[in-house]
Amino acid sequence: MEPIRGVGATAIGVAGIRAKESERSDRLYDDPYARVFVEAARKGYLAPAAPPGSAESWAMIEGLTDRFYERRTVEVRLVDDRTHAAVESGCRQVVALGAGLDTRVFRMRTPADLTWFELDLPEVFAFKDAMLQRLSPVTGCQRRTVPVDLRCDWVGPLIDSGFQPAVPTAWIEEGFIVYLPHESAISLAATITELSAPGSHFDTSQIQVDENQPLYRELKQLAFGDQEQSLGGLGPSARKWLDDHGWHTDFRFWDDLVRPLDRPAARTDSPTSGIIYSTRT
Repeated sequence: MEPIRGVGATAIGVAGIRAKESERSDRLYDDPYARVFVEAARKGYLAPAAPPGSAESWAMIEGLTDRFYERRTVEVRLVDDRTHAAVESGCRQVVALGAGLDTRVFRMRTPADLTWFELDLPEVFAFKDAMLQRLSPVTGCQRRTVPVDLRCDWVGPLIDSGFQPAVPTAWIEEGFIVYLPHESAISLAATITELSAPGSHFDTSQIQVDENQPLYRELKQLAFGDQEQSLGGLGPSARKWLDDHGWHTDFRFWDDLVRPLDRPAARTDSPTSGIIYSTRT
């Protein structure tokens, strides 16, 4: 099976993080599908007929998985908790932006009247859904995939898939937005705002990304190759932008969120890192 490449390859790394966490006795969550995705991708990257450079790309994926693990696995749990809370509060639509190989729709208990939309590149779903057909997981709600490039028009395909702007929605943004230039990230947030009924939830991380650090240089190399592409996101003014555009926000410091989970290695000791929890007013 042809594995995911380019920016979609970052989804394999996150699946590797979920697989590693699921194998711990003190795991924060359990994703029984993650290891299957990772092993299938590994075979594709290391196959004798794989394109030149595939083995090096796989080594990069494994290295980044290990180096991002401590923080990223905690973030998975925090997104789990917040999504569950949003659904319990009355959201009857979930939209996972840049869904990658996420399997929350299968591993979380969901009400039957919930519709769960996953948006990502067509090649991501080609890989993911082929694997899911083998695994035959069961979900308690309706799952709908929307193969789109979120840098282009994605609203039309989402509406055509049955999305209803008048219904409160839980938007899952699990790190995807950092791969967008700042202007594109703001445009994405503006579109989400237009599509969000009162009571909708949209949460996003506030982190400092130093593109000159080797870790982020490697991440860019994996995602974009030799293309000139900056890591951006909403930037340090994200909370003000959301407050000014009809969201009620609550900023939680990262280390305060990590402390109850007993994962000291995930702490950053940063006075600015955290998550902005937003509810549409």
